[in-house]
Amino acid sequence: MDVIGDLMARDRRSDRLALQVDGPGRTYTYYDFITTSYKAGNVLRYLGVRKGARVAIEPVALPEPILTFVGASHLGAITVFDPTVEARAVLVDVAREEEFDLPPGHKLAVYNGPPSSPTTTHWEKEVWSENPAVHPEVVEPEDVALVADGREYTHGDLLDSAKRVVDASDLDADDTVVVRSSLAHPGTVVAGILAPLLAGGTIRVPDGDAPIAGAVGVGDTVPEPRSISPADAAPDR
Repeated sequence: MDVIGDLMARDRRSDRLALQVDGPGRTYTYYDFITTSYKAGNVLRYLGVRKGARVAIEPVALPEPILTFVGASHLGAITVFDPTVEARAVLVDVAREEEFDLPPGHKLAVYNGPPSSPTTTHWEKEVWSENPAVHPEVVEPEDVALVADGREYTHGDLLDSAKRVVDASDLDADDTVVVRSSLAHPGTVVAGILAPLLAGGTIRVPDGDAPIAGAVGVGDTVPEPRSISPADAAPDR
C-alpha cells in the first residue's frame, strides 16, 4: 500500500469492526468506514477542496475528524489537526461554530448537530446524503497528506511509519488500538489511525481511563500493558 487511500480499497470492506467510539457509543464496520470515507471526500470536493488544498480539523478522536482526514487523503488534500490555521475547509464541533468567521472562499463545517448559520455546512447531513463514488484524483506517495508542528508528512512517510508500528507491535486483524493522545501529534495519527487500519484491526476511542483488556494503548501514559508512544511512532522520530 503506497497511499492512505489504498487502506480504503473497496475489496477491504467487511463486517469487521474498524472504529469504536465508546462515549457516544458509535461503531463503524470496515464496510461503513470505507464507504463513509468516500462520502467525506465528496463533501470536501463540494466545499471546494482539491489536491494540495488544506483541510483544518480539530484534533478530537471522534468519527467525523477521523473520517474527514481519510476523506481528505483520497483527494490528495492536506490535513492539519488545528482548526485555527488558514485552510480551504475547517471542521469543528457545532459548539464552536461562532468562534469562526472565515474569509470568502473558505468553508466551515460542523458536526454534532445542525449549524445556526445557513452558510455553515452540517457535516453529518451532507455526508449521509452524499454519493460514495470513488474519487478521480491521482494521489502519489510523495504527495503531502499531513502538516503538524510546521512539518510536512507525505503519504509515503505516514504509511512507512505505520508499517513500522505494525511490525514492531505485531499488530494484526484481531488487535484493538486505543487512542489516548491528541491527533495533533503525527505519531497518534500513525499509531492510532493508520496502523490499525493497515493491520485490519480496530481503532477504539475510550470513555475514561479504565484499561481496555487485550488492547494496545497509544499515548505517553496509558493503562494498557501494551503501549505505543506517539513520539516513537512519528515519521520524524
